Amino acid sequence: MKPTILVAIMLIALGIFAFAYQGFNYTTRENVVDIGPLKVTAEKTKTLPLPPIVGAIALIGGIVLLVVGSKKA
Repeated sequence: MKPTILVAIMLIALGIFAFAYQGFNYTTRENVVDIGPLKVTAEKTKTLPLPPIVGAIALIGGIVLLVVGSKKA
């Protein structure tokens, strides 16, 4: 398989993922109190949003690469 087609398939998958999930969450631990032997931590959930335009660009770019890669073959 040509590298161009492989990159195109990965971009299409990334575009579909961005449309389906529109972001992902992750959790961080943060020290709230640290006084001698007393340690208190808090877990904070943060969200990294993926705008729909990112999914659209990846999807369109993957389709264009797929068409261009298959025409050269």
